[in-house]
Amino acid sequence: MHDVEAMTGKEREGLLAALKRRFEANIDRHEGIGWPAVLARLEGNAAALKALQNMEKTGGEPDVIAHDERSGAVTFCDCSAESPAGRRSLCYDREALDARKENKPQGSAVEMAAALGIEMLTEAQYRGLQTLGEFDTKTSSWISTPADVRSLGGALFCDRRYGKVFVYHNGVQSYYAARGFRGLLRV
Repeated sequence: MHDVEAMTGKEREGLLAALKRRFEANIDRHEGIGWPAVLARLEGNAAALKALQNMEKTGGEPDVIAHDERSGAVTFCDCSAESPAGRRSLCYDREALDARKENKPQGSAVEMAAALGIEMLTEAQYRGLQTLGEFDTKTSSWISTPADVRSLGGALFCDRRYGKVFVYHNGVQSYYAARGFRGLLRV
């Protein structure tokens, strides 16, 4: 999925137009940076454009959530209200997928993130995203799980309920129709 073949001009224009509309509609997510600076980071960056296209196609609604003034780098994150619809019903990683004997999901969150060209959110990043709005009020999202938890067969996921952000655990082999994952991309 993360092959970096050249996008057609029409695909590129459509993606940039969607990103610009979302950027302008949600200025509170990225105060202090203008669209021209974001566009400059994307120009000529085929890998970033492909990753953003993948985020968009899977329902992530990527938007800028951070800007490093020193380097100029911008961070895009999935800002869809609920966990991206095209990334649900996945167990946590390949090891968990291989361990399932029956009712295997179609894939794993860790592998799909890599294929999309994005990183899964950490707990801190997920909590940071939640300061910009209310996300996952009906769904949940796998997050990058620390090695000590993963080594014991667990994985972490988050959601927002009752006005609070919660972090939970599950066995890595579990999967649910309402659980996906959110990702980010630094450009």
